[in-house]
Amino acid sequence: MGDAPDAGMDAVQRRLMFEDECILVDESDNIVGHESKYNCHLWEKILTGKMLHRAFSVFLFNTKYELLLQQRSATKVTFPLVWTNTCCSHPLYRESELIVENHLGVRNAAQRKLLDELGIPAEDVPVDQFTPLGRMLYKAPSDGKWGEHELDYLLFIVRDVNVHPNPDEVAGAKYVNRDQLKELLQKADAGEVKLSPWFRLVVENFLFKWWDHVEKGSLKEVSDMETIHKL
Repeated sequence: MGDAPDAGMDAVQRRLMFEDECILVDESDNIVGHESKYNCHLWEKILTGKMLHRAFSVFLFNTKYELLLQQRSATKVTFPLVWTNTCCSHPLYRESELIVENHLGVRNAAQRKLLDELGIPAEDVPVDQFTPLGRMLYKAPSDGKWGEHELDYLLFIVRDVNVHPNPDEVAGAKYVNRDQLKELLQKADAGEVKLSPWFRLVVENFLFKWWDHVEKGSLKEVSDMETIHKL
């Protein structure tokens, strides 16, 4: 068993870790190469400074302006069972997800993963309905072996959708209003639940301000895709 240290890894997650190629970027979001999802998330490799890669975080609201959250499955390699925003993943090093114009590559990746993780069909989330609001750069350890070092695109969308979570990816899903999210934050502060580090960064720096614009239908007014927020 040459791969004994990862012998307990879920088979689905193992396949994704070795087959998926993330897009490596510099701190200005210029593409510098590609690398396996596995290597991109090993903390010892992240510490070399050479594994910064593109990611996206989707915040999907229904027409009652409630935010859909997911709890990551227990078999996820990084941050298992944490609660987070609707969908968080990576555009891959493939033609359809490398398109720079209007951030179409990232939008295509978001549409793909909403289907993979939550069973939301593409027709429920047309790529032209995603509003990219900003980019943030962050680094976070998971458990000592794994972690994240990502340049994360923050995508908002308001749609009523059909949700059918994939148990390989998602342990739970629920809609929350602002007050319910604040209650969840209090539970996280008390150690009763875990939140992903990137979700916390978005909540603490942007989310409630942007939520006002979700309700007003004015998200484009606060979109800033020039700045890369280093958090």
